[in-house]
Amino acid sequence: MKKPQKTTALKPRRARRATALITSGILALTLCGGCSSTADEPVNLAVQSGDETTSVTFFSPMEKVSADSENTARTASDLTMAMAEDQLGLTVSYQTYTAENYQDKTYDDVCLERARNNRDDMYLLNTDAIVALGKEGKLADLSQLACAKNLREVVKTANTVDGKLVAIPQEVVAYGLFINEDIFKECGLSMPNAPVGANRWWLETFVFAQAYADLYNGGDIEAEVAALNSGEKKYSDYMRSGFEFLKQLMDAGYIDAENALVSEAFEGKGEGAEFMAGECPIVMAYWGAANTDTAYGNPSFNLEVIGFPSSHGQMPVLSMTGFAVGEESANKEEALAVMGVILSDEALQLYTETNRVISPSKNIKVDCIDALKPLNQKVEDEIYVLASNASMNVEQWGNVCLIVRDLLAGASVDECMAALDALQEEAIATAQ
Repeated sequence: MKKPQKTTALKPRRARRATALITSGILALTLCGGCSSTADEPVNLAVQSGDETTSVTFFSPMEKVSADSENTARTASDLTMAMAEDQLGLTVSYQTYTAENYQDKTYDDVCLERARNNRDDMYLLNTDAIVALGKEGKLADLSQLACAKNLREVVKTANTVDGKLVAIPQEVVAYGLFINEDIFKECGLSMPNAPVGANRWWLETFVFAQAYADLYNGGDIEAEVAALNSGEKKYSDYMRSGFEFLKQLMDAGYIDAENALVSEAFEGKGEGAEFMAGECPIVMAYWGAANTDTAYGNPSFNLEVIGFPSSHGQMPVLSMTGFAVGEESANKEEALAVMGVILSDEALQLYTETNRVISPSKNIKVDCIDALKPLNQKVEDEIYVLASNASMNVEQWGNVCLIVRDLLAGASVDECMAALDALQEEAIATAQ
C-alpha cells in the first residue's frame, strides 16, 4: 500500500477537498465563478484609494458579491464584511482564488505562499494551512479580541497552535448521518445494519467518531494530544476500531467500496437523487445539506440527522475553517479590527439567522429545522468529536481521508494502521 504523505499544503489529488472544506462553511459546497485576481499580482496588495481610505486585503476562495445576490451563504458573509466597512470606515478588498489562475496549485498551496510573503492582511484557511502558518508564527494571536471570550470551547480547541488562538470561523460545520425514518420503520432497520450511501470524501467521519469519542468527551484533551505529538501514544491505537467498523460495513455489503472509491460528494451509490427518491436509508453529509434544496433539503419523507455510532452514543463530527490575520501583514491592526466586527455576536447573529448554521459563539443559538434538532442538541450539550485539531502534529481530515481510500481499495486494517504510524513518526521527526 502506498504510504500517504503528511502534508501542510494539500497535494493535487486533494484539491477538490480543499475547496470543499473552505466552501462548506460559506457556500454549502458550491463553487464560485468569476475572479478578481491573477497569479502575478504585486507582493504587497494593500492599497490606498484617492481619499486615503485604508483597504484591508482578504484572500478568499470566493469573490465579493452584492448584498442582493441569490447566493445566501455568500451574502451572509459579505453582509458581515459590510458591517465592518461601515463601522471602521475602511474597505475590505477581496483577492480571489480560482484554480485556472493557479493551475496545479491548490487553495491551500496558494494560501501558504501568500501568507509566507505577507501578500494579504486576512485569510480564510483550512486546518492544514492554519497548523503550518501558526507553527511558523505567520498568524496573529486572536485571543485578545473581545469576541474571543464568547467562543465555544470547541472553536478554541480546534484553532489553537502553540498556545495561540490563530483562527476563528463564522460557523461550526457538523457532519452527521441523514436517516430516512420511513424506510427504517417500514423495514425494521437499525444502525449499523443498513445500507449507507457513500463517497470518497466523508467516510472518515465514521473513524473520527469512534477514535475520539473518549478524548473529547471527558478526556484530558491537552495531555492526550501532547502524548500523541510526542509519540507516547499512537494515532493507530485510537483509530483502529473505526477502521475495523468501516471494514465490517464494507464486508457486509452495506458500503459499496468500489463505487465509493471513485465517487464525488453526493454522487455515490445511494446518495443524492437516489437518497431523495427513497432508494437508500442512510447517507452522511454536513449540516448545511439539510437546508439546501440542491442537496437534502425538503425531502418527501421524514428525515432525521443524527451523530455517528460511538462508545458515547450518537456522535457529531465537527470541522471548521477559520479567518486569520497575517502577523506581519501591512494592515494588521486594521485587519484585527475587521475580525472584531465580523466575529462579534451582532455579526454572527446575522450570519447564523441567514444561513441557519451552528455559531462559533456560545451566546448564539440556531433556529434549525426539526430534522437537525437531534444533532444540534448534541452540540449544545458539548458532545462531539473534532475532525480537525490544529494542536495535533498530524493533520487529520486529509490524511485519514486518504488512508480510508486505501481501505476502500483493498488494503487491510493493519496496513492502514501502519500508514498512520508512519505519518506520526514523520511528524515527530520533523518537529525535532
